[in-house]
This record gives sequence, structure tokens and C-alpha cells, in this order.
Amino acid sequence: MKAASFSVTRLRRAVADGTSFIVELPPQDAYFMMVYLRNVRHCDIIADGSRTDVTDYRKGSVCLVDLTDGASICLHSDLDALAFRLPQSLFDELIERSTEAQFRKLRCKRGEIDSVMRNLGVALLPLFEASPSKPPAALQHIAIATCAHLLHNYSDVPLGNSYKNGSLSPWQEKTAKEFMIDHFRSDISVTAIAASAGLSSGHFSQGFKNATGQTPHQWLIRLRVERAKDLLANRSMNLSIIAEECGFTDQSHFTKVFSRETGMTPAVWRNRGLQ
Repeated sequence: MKAASFSVTRLRRAVADGTSFIVELPPQDAYFMMVYLRNVRHCDIIADGSRTDVTDYRKGSVCLVDLTDGASICLHSDLDALAFRLPQSLFDELIERSTEAQFRKLRCKRGEIDSVMRNLGVALLPLFEASPSKPPAALQHIAIATCAHLLHNYSDVPLGNSYKNGSLSPWQEKTAKEFMIDHFRSDISVTAIAASAGLSSGHFSQGFKNATGQTPHQWLIRLRVERAKDLLANRSMNLSIIAEECGFTDQSHFTKVFSRETGMTPAVWRNRGLQ
């Protein structure tokens, strides 16, 4: 996906008691979504200038709007949120890959509690603290996960059942595996893997097992073991370094898991390969 056209920004705005602040978004062929990182109060400003009632939005909820005609809100308290700009082209591209349905538009939401987006938001926060000079590689996974989740939960046209026979759709399986391949050195959780495919951890875990015959954890462990086999061919690398490179806790953990999966210790595997 063209992650460069997907953007996410952390919005912070202090609003003094008894005052307000207007946020205006120009018309564009895109959707705008805020994931609130703290409770906030604001109202919508209608095109004719009238305003809706001031509403309390809870931490962890989302606000999703269509920017075809632009949008405006009036803040009545401090704002701390992640703001996603989601071009229509990203959704079109994802639909082409999934071939599950024709997409018309998303249903706008106000104050919807969304655990998947909350988890994605938590995963994103360290990126803002690091202030990278260029968009991180993880941004592509986040773009796919965000658009996929919104399509499956907020589309006005129900997508084909991704859980046929309790399984994942092909693109969800592919996306989850790519995420694990890209992050196998890290201590990644099932929640993070599920979020990369736009799913809750419960739906994802069962769907992944039905699709592959393995749990996500088993698939990840076997990926690490296969990578370790490649590195064991380099006799100059000691086992503790290989353990670290492959995402194991330490050499002891590496030896235990490798022995369970292959029937021999890493040292025996290496020596056998040199015979």
C-alpha cells in the first residue's frame, strides 16, 4: 500500500476554562479519524454555521468523519488525540486486494469505543516520541491495519465474510505473516499481530489457526527457528548472539525451543551440518 499517502499526527491543544477553540479541516477526498488519548469535550460545527450540543468523548473512543465537504469542531476542553488522514485511494487499493466487496463509503462515527484502534494508537505512541527523520517501516502495516479495520466495521456495504469456516481472508493471513516476519526479533504480542490485520485478538487467533493449522505463537516460533538454522551455518556467531538475533529471551530459551522443534540442540545441529 502507498503508506506515504497515509498520515497520522498527534494533536495536542490546551483550551483554558471558559474558552473554546475551533478546528477546521478543508474539503478533500479522504476520511479523518481521531483516536482520543484522553477525555475531551467538543461539538460539531454544521455547514450553515450552527453547532451541535457539546458532547463528552471518552478516552479510547474514535471520531470518524468524511472530509468530502470538509469538517469543523469546536473544542471546549484540552485535546490529546491521534489524528489519521485516510485517503479514499487507500480503501480502493485494499478492496482491489481483497476482492470481497464493492466499497462505497464509511459510516461516520462519533464517540465509538474501538479497542482495535486504541491498541493501534498505543503501538504508535513510541514513534512520536522517537521523532524519526523518515516514516518508519511499520507505517505501512499500520495503514493496512487501520483501513482494513474500518472497512470491516464501518463500511456501509458489508464485506464478504472474512471468517468463512472460521478462517481468515487471504490478505489478512498474508498481512499477519508479513508483520511477524518484519518483527520476529521483537517481543510482539498476539494483540499487535491481530491489529496489523485490523482484527481483535480473539477473532484473529482462531481464524489464523483455522487458516494455517498453527496458532500465531507457533507460527512465529517456527519462523524464529528457521532463521536460527540459517545463522547456525555461520560458525563465527556464538549461540547467545543467534538467540538475540532470532527473538529468543536468551541462550537457554533458544536451546530449549530449538531442541523441542528439531529434536536436537543448536550445537548438535551446527556440528551435524559441518560433517
